[in-house]
Amino acid sequence: MRRDDRDDKPVPPLAFSDSVHRWRLESSEDDRGREARGFERVEMAAAAGNDVEFIRARSDKREYRRVVLPNALECLIISDAETDKAAACMEVGVGSFSNPEGLEGLAHFLEHMLFYASEKYPGEHDYTKYIMEHGGSFNAFTSSETTNFFFDVNVDDFEEALDRFAQFFIKPLMSQDAVLREIKAVDSEHKKNLLLDSWRMHQLLKHLASKDHPYHKFGTGSWETLETKPKGRGLDIRLELLKFYENYSANTMHLVVYGKESLDCIQSLVESLFSNVKNTDQRRFKCPSQPLAAEHLQLLVKAIPIKEGDYLRILWPVTPNIQFYKEGPCRYLGRLIGHEGEGSIFHIIKELGWAMDLTAGAGSDSNEYSFFSVSMRLTDSGHEHMDDIIGLVFKYLRLLKEDGIHEWIFDELVSIKETAFHYQDKVRPISYVKNVVSNMLLFPPEEWLVGASLPSKYAPRTINKILDELSPERVRILCQSKKFEGSTDCAEPWYNTLYSVENVTPQMIQQWIQKAPAEMLHLPKPNIFIPKDLSLKEVHGKVKFPTVLRKTPLSQLWYKPDMLFFTPKVYIRVDFHCPLSSHSPEAAVSTRLFVDLLADYLNAYAYDARIAGLFYSIYLTSTGFQVFIRGYNDKMRVLLHAIMKQIANFEVKSNRFSALKETSVKDYQNFNFRQPYSQALYYVSLILENKWPVAEKLQALSKLEADSLAEFVPHLLSKTYLECYVQGNIEPGEAESIVQEIEDTIFNTPNSVFKSMSPSQYLIKRVIMLENELKCYYQIEGLNMKNENSSIVQYIQVHQDDAISNIKLQLFCLIASQPAFNQLRTVEQLGYIASLSLRSDRGVRAIQVLIQSTVKDPSYLDARIDEFFKTFEIKIHELSDKDFKRNAKSLIDSKLEKFKNLWEEAGFYWGEIEAGTLKFDRVESEVSDFASGNNAQPR
Repeated sequence: MRRDDRDDKPVPPLAFSDSVHRWRLESSEDDRGREARGFERVEMAAAAGNDVEFIRARSDKREYRRVVLPNALECLIISDAETDKAAACMEVGVGSFSNPEGLEGLAHFLEHMLFYASEKYPGEHDYTKYIMEHGGSFNAFTSSETTNFFFDVNVDDFEEALDRFAQFFIKPLMSQDAVLREIKAVDSEHKKNLLLDSWRMHQLLKHLASKDHPYHKFGTGSWETLETKPKGRGLDIRLELLKFYENYSANTMHLVVYGKESLDCIQSLVESLFSNVKNTDQRRFKCPSQPLAAEHLQLLVKAIPIKEGDYLRILWPVTPNIQFYKEGPCRYLGRLIGHEGEGSIFHIIKELGWAMDLTAGAGSDSNEYSFFSVSMRLTDSGHEHMDDIIGLVFKYLRLLKEDGIHEWIFDELVSIKETAFHYQDKVRPISYVKNVVSNMLLFPPEEWLVGASLPSKYAPRTINKILDELSPERVRILCQSKKFEGSTDCAEPWYNTLYSVENVTPQMIQQWIQKAPAEMLHLPKPNIFIPKDLSLKEVHGKVKFPTVLRKTPLSQLWYKPDMLFFTPKVYIRVDFHCPLSSHSPEAAVSTRLFVDLLADYLNAYAYDARIAGLFYSIYLTSTGFQVFIRGYNDKMRVLLHAIMKQIANFEVKSNRFSALKETSVKDYQNFNFRQPYSQALYYVSLILENKWPVAEKLQALSKLEADSLAEFVPHLLSKTYLECYVQGNIEPGEAESIVQEIEDTIFNTPNSVFKSMSPSQYLIKRVIMLENELKCYYQIEGLNMKNENSSIVQYIQVHQDDAISNIKLQLFCLIASQPAFNQLRTVEQLGYIASLSLRSDRGVRAIQVLIQSTVKDPSYLDARIDEFFKTFEIKIHELSDKDFKRNAKSLIDSKLEKFKNLWEEAGFYWGEIEAGTLKFDRVESEVSDFASGNNAQPR
């Protein structure tokens, strides 16, 4: 399983990833003559005789065509008659590995610069303004060997948006003034990353690689690498930028275009807009082979992180995945090494109190090299037993060699991945084009839609080949912990990460294997959660919105059958409304630990369910906790029953209590190291909703013991009401029986601690009402003195939930968001993170302006936001009737966008239930009220 521990961060208009790891979903076919299982091959017409028989999912109704333009630009065009959004993605075969020596970050800098003006559209930000004003979004990222640009927009506005996008690759202006401003933006982005452990550790691993390999380079760029040093060498950075842009040649590009029109229409549009992209016959960058030589292996690297917490990563260079994508050896091995059920590495070290999670698998951003890694978060005890954990990993690898490769395990992967492929959920077009374009360079055209999702060969020799590469002779180990402070002797030059390096010989690892825990390691048992029944239930009558199907003193059931997507999946939420969950800091942290322990106890059992496409989570809410299940409906009741039994029979296990308490303490402590903008957003929520501050919760948690938690849980559950929501491939009778079974399991047992409560005991979700004409300030010093960023959130409370007011406010934000970004980030260069957006808290609508800056203090930022609103007020009054109606249409088109999958639809309806607003027809009513009563421009 993969668990990410990342800093919360907004999606900025421009983003950089120095290394994009493309994780492949893999399944397989026997290479001894079995027929391909259920593939639908549909022959599509293509230009210049390039007919392609695309492998595609059974449920996929879209049409596809491969087109190669005269300039050698290879394109995939997609026609979707049902789409509300059009999208495009261009992948250019130039990335950070192509940076000239001494100009670190130039590829990333160029990515930023292309969003400015072009010869055809000379106004700065003509592209971004057009996209945002027409219901769209945009982004870009630079990886090691490619740079990707993508956007989406309302379908009626696609042609002009695509024309503006095409100019990125035809005649961008890249003015001198824009160059200087965007270097500052790149530098601001770099400074944002300086104190993020993910960036620091990644660069450290790159630093400890061959200096003559591009993997060793620093990729993102900074003021020093793009301004100070080039100027010191007498270089004109704009000329260097223009010279580097010559690498953007049509023959190294791949384009995906997704529209509503026919294939012929989209092809004609693509040919007219992109045929002028120059083909300078550039050679695609070819990465050298592995970046690790012998001296970079058999190493133990000890590094000091910014955040609290100990992490261990064991990695090996392996033969690149792409060479064996039909065999999927890394997927096979990753599934076993990363398993979390009984007999697995993780299950043993978890029971010993040494680790909180474990992930395993291979990632690659190159055809020439790849790394297989095993990563885990350690407890304090786990840090002391690091040698034992490493020994256990190698002990398991030895078991895999001795036990041999098993075809039944491979066949399970086949079954799971084929089902996932053929019953995949439809996603937003912008996500789809990004996913597909990454396959175009790596796979033959007929496999563009599947990539490595459907391997076709059971190849034990290939799996053993990769397994042999996971040897003590080829390993390197990274451990990060603040416990290493005072014992390091090196510093990585770009992020100043302190570290030390020790040699780890195969003999040392053999000793670790011998003293590793003696608990029995074994392969997982067959997965009982693999769905067998994928039939669709019969729906009687049309049900447009959720309805209350069942109501008792203990629970209420909302139900809606799947009327749109016809997929064998279900969405279930059970909201445990417990008013005693948050009445004090002690109650809040006790409820959190109760929820964490529940998930921890269920982990080994439910892991197979997640692998098989049936996902669950248990998480804290402001009024209690929720159980959430989504996925195939076939084995859903088995999992749900297990979860409810665990809740009903909960007990505090002292060993797991200690481990999870320790982790929770570190998580609270790490609040100090979050990005300033993230802290600022937290304080806004704290003020509005009367939450308990982190410091108070940390203090309460430090005093919490296992016996006091055991006493608290019956108290917590003594007042409980269940709000249930069921939607999907499920009949009403079954939905009712599920809720009845839940009641029987947790309420109707002789020793149950659960008790019902009266409606008057429900917690009402409220927000502090701010006074009119009064500006309130909450100022606090940054909690991490090493972080030179400051931040401000200006929150403007506007109104409570109201159809016409809602859409007027949405229209205002649609018109204002791009000018705010342009003025505050681009023109004034206040910071890389700058945004104006809508906010809704318990149905109370507000405008939120956010800036994080390394150049100005919050009071200055606040004054500039005020000045922006003053200036923008004049522009609003000057807005022409034509522009107003254009923006209104764009907003209405976006609001009427159809749900893409069951989870989007159910999530919207559950949001209405959870908020208590119950406006299931919200979109239609807001659009109707606005259209009927607001045809004139507001003043």
